[in-house]
Amino acid sequence: MTARFPRTMEEFAIACGVSRPTLSKFFENPDSVKGSTRQRIETKLEETGYRPNLYARNLNRKRTRTVGIVVPSINDPFYAGLVTRLELLLRAQGYWPLAISPHGQPELEGEALLTLQSLKVGGALIAPLGFASDLGAMARFADGTPCVFLDNAIGTLGPFVGTDNAQSVGTMVDYLCRSGSAPIYLNTPAVNRGVHERRAAYESAVARQGATPLVLEPDMGHPWDLEQVGYERMRACIAGGLPSTTILCANDRLAFGVIAAAHEAGLRVGHGAGFDLRVAGHDDHPLSRFSAPSLTTMAQDYDAICRKAGDLLLAALEGGRLDHADSTRLPAKLVMRGSA
Repeated sequence: MTARFPRTMEEFAIACGVSRPTLSKFFENPDSVKGSTRQRIETKLEETGYRPNLYARNLNRKRTRTVGIVVPSINDPFYAGLVTRLELLLRAQGYWPLAISPHGQPELEGEALLTLQSLKVGGALIAPLGFASDLGAMARFADGTPCVFLDNAIGTLGPFVGTDNAQSVGTMVDYLCRSGSAPIYLNTPAVNRGVHERRAAYESAVARQGATPLVLEPDMGHPWDLEQVGYERMRACIAGGLPSTTILCANDRLAFGVIAAAHEAGLRVGHGAGFDLRVAGHDDHPLSRFSAPSLTTMAQDYDAICRKAGDLLLAALEGGRLDHADSTRLPAKLVMRGSA
């Protein structure tokens, strides 16, 4: 007769010859049970391949060790980089990360919040969509769950950790003006407050240099397809006549589209004699080193952003308090490459 493998915690506890509470203690922290008991449970785990239903265990707790991570689009390498770092950070501290992406859709962001709420997550690290977010739903979620917001501030619901856009864009504008003509600015679709912050920083920095700011605004047709936005806007600029030989893009993904359109039009992108156009970006996208030419950009400090946000949330999960006053804006670093 074939042995019946345990399917529930109760059945597995009987198979191990231990009580249900002892088994729960083991899964919470193996070192919390006696060595002989731990060995017995580990041997039975090896024999049966049994694994507990973590979702069911979480639902039986008032507060779980699951932490939600929500980012607008997992396809965007910037957000993918944040998720990767946050997952590793949380795992190292004994928490179980659960990442969800609304793919740029407000209704899916609301659904993500409801999902995390139903799972009783201990806390959440959220990069909100921005202006499209349901502020009421976000406030209700943050009222019952410790939250730290990333990349894009959303009211004063919790502390925000992100890049100091005034410092980063100002640094790039100063460099471009010192090394050549003042840049025009290709903006990204206005999806969040950070978009306005970067535009304002550009206008202020160019004015300090004694030049006239010029902002090229895209339409909202492809708010998250940024390479396409940059490509189409650059093609239109080339057809109408470029007002400057230096273009600063609000982010690297826009710059990739700009470089592609320039190449298609026969324009040489680079710095110095023999080149027609300089292009710079922002973020230090993982592929910015490998574009042709490689992209001059402002490198956001991914590691520091995740470390600071993680530290704030973990402190709250251990009994501390979260306050919007704990918000942190980190400097970015100028990275000079072939495009400018």
